[in-house]
Amino acid sequence: MNSNVQFVQTMMKYTYGIVPIVAGLDKFTNLLTEWRLYMSQGFADVLPFDPSTFMIVVGIIEIIAGIIVLVRPKIGSFIVGAWLVCIAFSLIATWSYVDVAVRDLVMAMGAFSLFIITNDKVASEE
Repeated sequence: MNSNVQFVQTMMKYTYGIVPIVAGLDKFTNLLTEWRLYMSQGFADVLPFDPSTFMIVVGIIEIIAGIIVLVRPKIGSFIVGAWLVCIAFSLIATWSYVDVAVRDLVMAMGAFSLFIITNDKVASEE
């Protein structure tokens, strides 16, 4: 694999691995933002528990997804990309934080690009 492509793949792997871990950890502290505010009131009303508890569950999922990207980027990049699309669609559905939804869709494109680069690398090694 071309060394430039290898460098891009490595940078994307660490980006899509570390960022979900940091965002997931922040669901416990809310230092970066108040995460429960990103949840629509309608969705919060149907939860059988507090929205903050839901965000902690989300945080755990994000931490696991980030670790998977670092260990198995082929699988993890697809998981993170799909997760970002789901977040974006949930924000668009309520027409809240549309700017964040657009950003998440762009980030999903990057995660899916990592998936493609990683799969091309695996295919070329076989």
